[in-house]
Amino acid sequence: MPAVGHAGVGSIAPSRPAGARPVMLATFDVPFAAEAAELAVDAAVEAGQVLIVVNISPVQLMPMSLVMGYSYIESEELTKALRAPAELAASLDVRVELLRVSSPHPADALIELVSERSPGLLVLGPDMTRVRARLYRKAVRRIRERSTCLVWLAPDA
Repeated sequence: MPAVGHAGVGSIAPSRPAGARPVMLATFDVPFAAEAAELAVDAAVEAGQVLIVVNISPVQLMPMSLVMGYSYIESEELTKALRAPAELAASLDVRVELLRVSSPHPADALIELVSERSPGLLVLGPDMTRVRARLYRKAVRRIRERSTCLVWLAPDA
């Protein structure tokens, strides 16, 4: 009796799609919504791509701040919350980049970062109970106008 198998198939090797792009998970100086973090990590795992975790920090540039060299300081609680999806992804053998961008124009800074890094998927996933609604709406409007990637947006709170 002949062996049962697939004719002409010696082995199946996973491959990476040509031109595959990273997954970007972004927030505005607040923790991520749980569903956003899960979606971004799952997408990076499934695609075998880098997960770029980004915190865009709105800062005001004042003359004295520049002279004195003051910079943004992230709270320990926020740092821990922002690292959680990165640590989960790394535990699943996904390469991770953690970025913090401080800007007086956070929506524009995110658009510029998306343009530079060219993700295949942008997950804009701040915890909507903690983000400034005006900042989020402004970012969403600009992303819709200028983005060239798939975008997942946190549902409005």
